[in-house]
Amino acid sequence: MAQKTYAPATVVVHGNHVHNNFGALSTPIFQTSTFVFGSAEQGGRRFAGQESSFIYSRLGNPTTSQLEQKIALLEGGEDCTAFSSGMGAISATLLSLLSCGDNLVADKTLYGCTFALIHETLPRFGIHADSIDMTDMAQVKAAIRPDTKVVYFETIANPSMKVTDIAAVADYAHAQNPDCIVIVDNTFATPLLVQPLKLGADVVVHSATMYLNGHGDVVAGFSVARKEIMDKIRMIGLKDITGAVLGPQEAFLILRGLKTLKVRMDTVCANTQKVVDFLAGSKYVQKVFYPGLENHPDHAVATREMMRFGGVVSFEMGSFEEAKKVLNHVHLCALAVSLGDCETLIQHPASMTHSMCTKEEIEAAGFSDRLIRLAVGLEDPDDIIADLQQAFEAAQNRTDPVKKQVCDREPVFLFPHLQLRASSPSAMNIASPNEKNR
Repeated sequence: MAQKTYAPATVVVHGNHVHNNFGALSTPIFQTSTFVFGSAEQGGRRFAGQESSFIYSRLGNPTTSQLEQKIALLEGGEDCTAFSSGMGAISATLLSLLSCGDNLVADKTLYGCTFALIHETLPRFGIHADSIDMTDMAQVKAAIRPDTKVVYFETIANPSMKVTDIAAVADYAHAQNPDCIVIVDNTFATPLLVQPLKLGADVVVHSATMYLNGHGDVVAGFSVARKEIMDKIRMIGLKDITGAVLGPQEAFLILRGLKTLKVRMDTVCANTQKVVDFLAGSKYVQKVFYPGLENHPDHAVATREMMRFGGVVSFEMGSFEEAKKVLNHVHLCALAVSLGDCETLIQHPASMTHSMCTKEEIEAAGFSDRLIRLAVGLEDPDDIIADLQQAFEAAQNRTDPVKKQVCDREPVFLFPHLQLRASSPSAMNIASPNEKNR
């Protein structure tokens, strides 16, 4: 009898939950480092791989295992490995699948730490990386060779918001080399908006810190693939190379967060569309980058491959100084890196998440120091828009004093009658980006 297939909204709640001895509805937290064997023979069988069960929490934990199985179901993969951060997942995946002398082809636009890993760290181990624009199939065909081992890009590129045709790139890579492994970072989209494995990708990686957890209280990552690839990533990348193990407490929190993923993504996508419409019509904004806009160069690809267009939008102001003023005048939007939280987060990629990149690398990636990235949250969209509008207006007043963020000097309280005493840390200054090259 064929196994029933459930909709994503059902999977995020139920997954394949294994009922425990006590009938607990939620997956229990197995807070243990090691597991007791019933006999010496059983211990030997487990270490030999002849018996599937738990040995040591660096190799697997019941709480974490439940989470991994749910993520695998959501992404349509055979198996999943959880990590203690998104970079733990990315590092372990790449270091498990690449060796000295291998060729890696990566998109020019990547999360800053991923970019540094590929172009600074991996070359130290003899792994060569070619950097191209994955949205340009002519560049894809010129770069991917029969000996290319890995192709790497993001579903929605951070922070330029360009969208790569996953199916086209995967088809070409596999035609050149059937053993080539196509890796897609699906953090911005989540499996509720696109499932790269079904479009031909071989591996999906996530920073679960973002939407999958969704509450700003966990740092985690995932790698999802067919079992033969995942066995290598788990036993080499996780066990031997990084040891970047996700703890059971964090796994429990992500399991809890996942239950509201569908509801959160529906709200975030709807809110973002309203904010994007406002930004596109604002006289203060020079350009808006969002794949849901019809004038976005990759809109057709995004419409074909994605169910909705996500909760992150980037936009350009007239200058770096103007962008900085906007960041210093928001009240509701939190000046912080990350995304996918309940709160709307705003940041300046060139001086923050991508500060390790040179001016030339930033320009090659398709953005500038005028760019602001906004990760829309669950607040009323009209309140988000009003906050942005007043920040835009304040930024035009060159003599207007900076109104500090919640974490700067005197905190701003939206509801003063509920105010509690708070400390007053020193103000944060935003440095001009790219003042020095790496």
